[in-house]
Amino acid sequence: MNTSLLSQVVEQLETLPENLQWRVLEFVHTLKSLTLTGTPGSRLIQLAGGISPDDLQTMSQVIEAGCERVDADGW
Repeated sequence: MNTSLLSQVVEQLETLPENLQWRVLEFVHTLKSLTLTGTPGSRLIQLAGGISPDDLQTMSQVIEAGCERVDADGW
């Protein structure tokens, strides 16, 4: 770990009241227990270039046209 980052975290942690320090500790334990899932970039690179330039342009236009609108029935 970057010691500068660790030092900054400790410095900030020391300024917190003890009850919040305990909350930070609990949060760190939660983070450590998470299982990271996903697809490595090396597997995704093979998909690069798979969408034609025309389709990309169409997608961009549809996204631009759909922005700034609110779907009241959406989530």
